[in-house]
Amino acid sequence: MTTTPAATPVPQARVVRQLRDLGVRTGGVLVVHTSFSSTGPVDGGPAGLIAALHEAVGPRGTLVMPSMSSDDENPFDPARTPCPDMGVTADTFWRRDGVVRSDSPHAFAAAGPLAAVITAPHPIDPPHGSDSPVGRARDHDAHVLLLGVGHDANTTIHLAENEAGVRYRRAVHVTVLARGRPVRFDYAEIDHCCARFALVDDWLEGDGLQRRGPVAHGMARLARARDIVAVVTSRLRRDETVFLHPPGVDVECDDAWRSLAGKANPT
Repeated sequence: MTTTPAATPVPQARVVRQLRDLGVRTGGVLVVHTSFSSTGPVDGGPAGLIAALHEAVGPRGTLVMPSMSSDDENPFDPARTPCPDMGVTADTFWRRDGVVRSDSPHAFAAAGPLAAVITAPHPIDPPHGSDSPVGRARDHDAHVLLLGVGHDANTTIHLAENEAGVRYRRAVHVTVLARGRPVRFDYAEIDHCCARFALVDDWLEGDGLQRRGPVAHGMARLARARDIVAVVTSRLRRDETVFLHPPGVDVECDDAWRSLAGKANPT
């Protein structure tokens, strides 16, 4: 049996050069979604990748990562609750000194001059509206970096769905503390399987609004959050169901289709 040789760890300095070649700005806000298994190894592991991202944005830049919980049954604790579904890099990031994490089941974490602004208290419902970390990052002209992942991991597209006023929802819940006791909070969230977010690649690149390039052992995409929201809202206002699979293909998309039943078409 043959085995594939292990990849050589990429030096942090090379990762920084690749990020800057891609267009990452010093002094800017950078929202990062990443899969270390698709990007690494990097010298220093996930912490080494974080260090390279910090160096790329510089001391006046703000680094932001998703930090949301996958545990719907227990109250979120920003000091303790892990975020394994966001990847090992994001789960390493929020634990580091100097990183601020928002107090929400839909948490984001941030480090840099705008960290407190971006992670200030935000509503559970809607989780990714204008008054949320991704909304605030957009308002500060953030770039979104997809590092070894596609747009199906891009939370800023959910911001666009909210701002386009799409009507589909899925019934979800989280558990919160109310007067010191855990309480289930049920609400209807704009959600589906997100696989068709891959359409955004062609939409952005057709308008010259997305750059691709290698970072470490993976492929990265970079686009302005404002451009993502503008392009996606334009498409959704023409066809609000463009991201939903046809009925019968995916359970989560079927939930979204059912929520539209009986709703009048917007005028």
